[in-house]
Amino acid sequence: MIAKMRSKGRLCLIGIVILLALLSIGLVSCGGTDEAQEANEQVAVVAVHTAAVGLGAIVKDIPDENGRIELIRNFIDPVRFYDDESGYFYVYNYDCVNIAHAVDKTLPGKNLYDYQDMRGKYVIRELAAAARDGGGFVTYYWPHPDTKAEMKKVGYVEPIPGTDYFIGTGYYPK
Repeated sequence: MIAKMRSKGRLCLIGIVILLALLSIGLVSCGGTDEAQEANEQVAVVAVHTAAVGLGAIVKDIPDENGRIELIRNFIDPVRFYDDESGYFYVYNYDCVNIAHAVDKTLPGKNLYDYQDMRGKYVIRELAAAARDGGGFVTYYWPHPDTKAEMKKVGYVEPIPGTDYFIGTGYYPK
């Protein structure tokens, strides 16, 4: 059964990589800032939705939470998208505990319910609320992976079907 689940996971991951590669090609041809932002939003929606549905399908057969968390972490870790590969996934539960983060390995297991960005926004609470409503965009400030400085970020999240988790991604608008 584990091999069957791993096979499903690989197929979902392959599908996501192909889809993201095709979407990234579209980003290169975008001319202006508005078109680039719209393209970034489209990639975020498609990437998150595809990952959410795929993860929901493969974790439903895993009875224990530790097994689900391990699969989710392994699934999101290698995935990068956008033309500069700055796109990555993160997963939280609705109590705002980080389940997985593809870039910041200090976050898993941390409760960020009270985390506020530099403007006082409760970032993870708002992301959780958007996911509870079926998905949506939230604008906030977050440390940039390269500079570590808080920069404006646009995040998109959706619930992972059949779980108490939500998955998201984001981009730093120019």
